Amino acid sequence: MMSEYKSKLLSISQAALMFGLKNQKNKKPSTHTLRYWETQFKQLKPTILQGGRRYYTEKNIEVIKMIIFLLKEQGLTINGAKKVMNEKTKELDETKALSVKGKYYKENIKNKSIKILNKIKKLNGKKNTR
Repeated sequence: MMSEYKSKLLSISQAALMFGLKNQKNKKPSTHTLRYWETQFKQLKPTILQGGRRYYTEKNIEVIKMIIFLLKEQGLTINGAKKVMNEKTKELDETKALSVKGKYYKENIKNKSIKILNKIKKLNGKKNTR
């Protein structure tokens, strides 16, 4: 059972490699970045097992995705990202940390779909009047 539990966890090195966090010189995983983020973002709490080794759950991975999105893609500072994460903590827990980006695209697609449906309705209305 413990091995089954561990298989769902990623080591800190595996998590760093998953997100491309590598030292540019020696290409080793840049685990210090994740450790630093743990000190800055209260939402990032890895499971610490025997020997003090850090392991990341799926929820931790989603939090890391959010942090990377806010820092790299949105260009926020650590403080700006912390503010967003703190405001969204309840929502992140409820939606299992779905990214802000996902919500944006979902809303964007919904709005475009409504516009397309309205155009189709107008075209169908013109066909019926002929």
